[in-house]
Amino acid sequence: MKSLILAEKPSVARDIARVLGCSGKLNGALEGKNYVVTWALGHLVTLADPEIYDKKYEKWEMSTLPMIPKEPKLVVIPQTRKQFQAVRDQLFRQDIGSVIIATDAGREGELVARWILDKAGCSKPIRRLWISSVTDKAIREGFEKLKNGHDYDNLYRAASARAQADWLVGMNGTRALTCKYNAQLSCGRVQTPTLAIIRKREEEIRRFTPVEYYTVSMEAGGIRFSWKDKKTSSARTYDKTTADQICSKVKGSSIDLSTVVKKKKLVPAPGLYDLTTLQREASSKYGYSPKETLNIMQRLYENHKVLTYPRTDSRYLTQDVVPTIKERLAAISVGPYRNLAGPLMRKPIKADKSFVNDAKVSDHHAIIPTEQYVQLDHMTNEERRIYDMVVRRFLAVLYPPCEYEEVRLEGRCAQEIFTARGQILTSPGWRAAYDGGIYEDDEEEDEDNSAEDPVQLLPQVRQGQRLPVKNAAVHSAKTKPPKRFTEATLLAAMENPVRYMESKDARAARTLGETGGLGTVATRADIIDKLFSSFMMEKKGNEIYLTAKARQLLELVPEDLRKPELTASWEMRLMDITTGKVRQQAFLTDIEDYTRRIVDEIRAGQGTYRHENMTSKICPNCGKHLLAVNGKNSRMLVCQDRECGYRETLARTTNARCPKCHKRMELLTGGKEETFVCACGYKERLSAFQARREKEGAGVKKADVQKYLRQQKNEEPLNNAFAQALSGIKIK
Repeated sequence: MKSLILAEKPSVARDIARVLGCSGKLNGALEGKNYVVTWALGHLVTLADPEIYDKKYEKWEMSTLPMIPKEPKLVVIPQTRKQFQAVRDQLFRQDIGSVIIATDAGREGELVARWILDKAGCSKPIRRLWISSVTDKAIREGFEKLKNGHDYDNLYRAASARAQADWLVGMNGTRALTCKYNAQLSCGRVQTPTLAIIRKREEEIRRFTPVEYYTVSMEAGGIRFSWKDKKTSSARTYDKTTADQICSKVKGSSIDLSTVVKKKKLVPAPGLYDLTTLQREASSKYGYSPKETLNIMQRLYENHKVLTYPRTDSRYLTQDVVPTIKERLAAISVGPYRNLAGPLMRKPIKADKSFVNDAKVSDHHAIIPTEQYVQLDHMTNEERRIYDMVVRRFLAVLYPPCEYEEVRLEGRCAQEIFTARGQILTSPGWRAAYDGGIYEDDEEEDEDNSAEDPVQLLPQVRQGQRLPVKNAAVHSAKTKPPKRFTEATLLAAMENPVRYMESKDARAARTLGETGGLGTVATRADIIDKLFSSFMMEKKGNEIYLTAKARQLLELVPEDLRKPELTASWEMRLMDITTGKVRQQAFLTDIEDYTRRIVDEIRAGQGTYRHENMTSKICPNCGKHLLAVNGKNSRMLVCQDRECGYRETLARTTNARCPKCHKRMELLTGGKEETFVCACGYKERLSAFQARREKEGAGVKKADVQKYLRQQKNEEPLNNAFAQALSGIKIK
């Protein structure tokens, strides 16, 4: 008897088939002597839309809510029906004795496979392939260690419970809001708290009142000193008269160095990448959206096979990976990494707790290079950038800490205290992985640190030395409000939303930290994209702003759905299901009760909703007024009636730079010919732009521009039943 292997994607299936010698081509499958390999296309099966349970749900009416099916129904996704049938045909072959689940190793991967088996009605024995990379070696080792598929039953129950709970709350909450306020409104336990986090930041900015403050600096002996208050040790004073008096006193005087402290400092390497950290840094460094970074990572994982599984929430390795590190170093010893990897290969690997910790790895370890030989010339520029980030971080943790000598000076001048700070690099350590440069973490800093002592190169000085003051000056500045969210910092907030919790529940806070916050590493990019595409958020430059639609939604949605605590409470129960402490049905019974409560709360709501972006232009299809909206990279007119669905693009933001101010230009799509326009007032027709670029030798052809425009127009939609249901709203 043969075993049927079910992979999540065709590319992974082809890799498994090649390693196992399955070269015979079938409809939607590959066959060998002992195995048949088939694949899903992500989810082939999903939860049914409401109208499948009862025809009365075809009309969106408040009277039919809440919708709580007695038993969940699974349906085949229409777009992938052909592949589902191909998988089903293989499952029921007489010579197939068992099934090997080879979908992604995690909660959602388990759900993909189990739903397919459930919908097909297959009850054959199952085993589980659990691997973190798709190199030939990893696949072979994984098949040598296949696990009993039923060891993961509780993981599947937790995944199924999460999906059903999201369906119940999302479907009912969205339908109730839409019917109540006759507007295209949606809610969910992840997207709504994400909007609430942004609103809280906007409120902090709006309430912020800048205050002017003053600092005093002076130069003595080639060193810049900063004044410090004797009582508070603050470098600031809010009294200009005080600052001016201090400045006048020290001019022409001398400073007596009372303290010269030198300390050796060791700075360990930054941790390995998980997906969220990589997405944040790629956004800060290269401007890539979280979705773009994830797509690039998927190609490096599936096509090039040079990086491990990207959808991980861990920044640590397990002990069993340590023996493979030198093989991975050998694989990356090419191009710019050869001289960095060489010394590490000649020494024993020091695997300390800073990056190897089994207790801090759940489904998958951190993102690192695989043992696959690297061909850099086969990668795109974007792939090279992301690959470079991962490889240098991997190399960095294997190098020793960076060593430097920190020098702090303190002295008295005219009865006032002045300080200075400097560093002397003694051994670059892990900074060698970054060409000796300074690695800068992108952690968000709300506090204004402009008044701190600047780090400077210091001459040799000694305690008790007197230095004449060369000059002194007063500097004025204003306190700054918190920064608006960018995609990078919003990802960080979703990953760690504890600071936005209203309650002080320590267990909920700990759960949010342990489970990765709002959403998962695999879904956050889609959630952010969905909030842009549903016009809840818009970008101005790199900064994210809430739209009027989102602000009104947050006033109308039930309070619980605005809080991160809801996700914390769900995840605590889901973890208990995974470990067998709680039954799936007990959790779902509570969710059903909660669904009834939020529908009743929306039904009794006294709020109102009005379109603040309505234009005078009329929809050519239904005759209703169009709404002006800002997408992530475009400005559009959309019909207010979702059933109509009319959209008209007015302009798209492009990568074309203005020849005058060098800012990115918009491409206006109306008129006889598409036209580039810039905020500085510059305009240029598309034909003239192409001619100019060709003359400048840039090699940009019309086909390239059109390809770029098509890519922007055909953004990948979020593929789930919830999104499909929203597209067919009918308000009666």
